[in-house]
Amino acid sequence: METIRAASEVQSAGKNKLLKILGIGFGLAITIGAVIGGGALRMPGVVAGHLGNEWLIIGIWIFGGIWALMSANIVAEFGTMLPEAGGPYVYLHRAYGDFVGFAGGLNDFIISICAVAYLSINVGEFSAALFPSLAGSQNIIAVITILTLGFLNWVGLREGDFTQKLTSLIKVAGFFFVIVACFVWGGNNSNPSWESTVKFENSFALYAALMLSFQVITEAYAGWNSVVYFAEENTNPSQNVPRSMFGGILIVMAIYVLLNAALLYIMPVSQIAASKTPGADAVSLIFGDWGGKLILAVALVATLSVVNALILYSPRVPFAMSRDGLLPPQLMKVNKGGTPSIALLLLITFSIIAALSGTYETFLAMAAFFSLVGDSFVYLALFVLRRKEPDLPRPYRAFGYPFLPAILLIGACVFFVGYVVSNTMNSLYSIGILLLLYPVYLIFRRMSGDKR
Repeated sequence: METIRAASEVQSAGKNKLLKILGIGFGLAITIGAVIGGGALRMPGVVAGHLGNEWLIIGIWIFGGIWALMSANIVAEFGTMLPEAGGPYVYLHRAYGDFVGFAGGLNDFIISICAVAYLSINVGEFSAALFPSLAGSQNIIAVITILTLGFLNWVGLREGDFTQKLTSLIKVAGFFFVIVACFVWGGNNSNPSWESTVKFENSFALYAALMLSFQVITEAYAGWNSVVYFAEENTNPSQNVPRSMFGGILIVMAIYVLLNAALLYIMPVSQIAASKTPGADAVSLIFGDWGGKLILAVALVATLSVVNALILYSPRVPFAMSRDGLLPPQLMKVNKGGTPSIALLLLITFSIIAALSGTYETFLAMAAFFSLVGDSFVYLALFVLRRKEPDLPRPYRAFGYPFLPAILLIGACVFFVGYVVSNTMNSLYSIGILLLLYPVYLIFRRMSGDKR
């Protein structure tokens, strides 16, 4: 069914309604919380290994932030034009119809399941590193993490809101402490000169290194659009959605750039590139052994914040799909606390299964393919809906249309081609999954009562 119910219709339905209680504070917290994880302390080493040049390293982190801002410029128009729960699924469905919406929404939900499983195991690993007595219990800790955060979000949106704000605040404070510590107390270990450790034989070698680095950077900025999943629950989406996205991305960008500058201040590029945890190494240089414990605590809170964000926004996708008749109607159930309870239970169940079985690894390896395809279709949807529904109210209009969005769309296509060439097998598996989605789509349509 092509018709999408307006948010006002859902609010007037009486039951199964989402609560309109969120503001810009939550928007900033969910944006920052969904983006910066424990990997932020590891990724600088990967990027340094590819580029080996301080200016290129700082430049690529800045470019990643600019790219996220350009993407937010498009999604902000959607989030204010269609302030409904479900995020990008809503825009794909509106622009292209049922099947593309179904494929995009299901893909989004599956990736979230895998991410919750993977990151919860990371929580277990960080916990075991902090408390050696917990060694060997990583999977148990992962399950406890999923159940605990799942319960907090099942109780209600207000509890999930508070948890997200608290963990995001602690995380930001922790990262800024690391940055300040490097600049203030790391002078005795300062890197006296900036020299390249990687020599590029030609421009193609430099291009390849930049592409590999940008794949890491896009992963580091992933989650910047989290606030749009809650547009229907925002008290003033026309203003809060754009402000939350742009403000959150700028804060994340500042943390990433300053963190990398701080690491380069006290360690040479070669040392950063050789380390799997350059953030921990930097703090250990300043504070000794207990500095490693400190950085593990920061990474633990950062990862918990991301898991909570995923558990918060992911159930909104099957909720929205069910409301549009693409999934069974039971997934529309919302409890008194404003949580899509059946959809949340589905997320928790499959996340625990994935965490215990390790089945998430294959899907995570293919997540970049699906993300690039999804991003390209979302960017293209701006042009489709501007032409298809020109009179639809747009409280925020994408800046620089059509040129800036066109540059972003072309760039996404270039990155997609680069990914397919460099990850051929994962791309083939992903294409196979996309082909299988159509019969799955037909089955779900029948289960939802659509006999067409």
